[in-house]
Amino acid sequence: MAHAAVGVGAILLSEQGILLGRHRRGTVELPGGTVEAGESFEAAVVRELGEETGLIARPGDVTLLGSLLDHVDGVLRVTVGALVLTWRGQPATQPNESVGDWAWHPLDRLPDGLFVCSAQILTAWRPDHTPAHFTPFAHDTPATTTVDGPA
Repeated sequence: MAHAAVGVGAILLSEQGILLGRHRRGTVELPGGTVEAGESFEAAVVRELGEETGLIARPGDVTLLGSLLDHVDGVLRVTVGALVLTWRGQPATQPNESVGDWAWHPLDRLPDGLFVCSAQILTAWRPDHTPAHFTPFAHDTPATTTVDGPA
């Protein structure tokens, strides 16, 4: 059983909005998936985009946004968010893929049920349109502390 996973998630923005698909588990997701051994993040975005949506892009069309970290069901997930600037084709459900029913969603009306990693990527990209649920860490220490040394 894997204890760590490295993946990518791609934001494609058109005049109609953000491209999202529905996973067979019911979540709504950005195109993306697992990075294969020896593969660059840009190449993984291009490959996953083609496999899941049928869209064609080149590694030079991909801008990496940053990495996100979470821990779910004993698995440490590192997800690299990316913005795909140009592509060719129309998104379509691909045979034997777990995500399909691709559709464009206006940024200000994103659907409920976003996959956590997709929500994190969208939040990192556009904090003014936060779809992700944010849970701050609780601290027992006061917000301000004085460092004067021992009393």
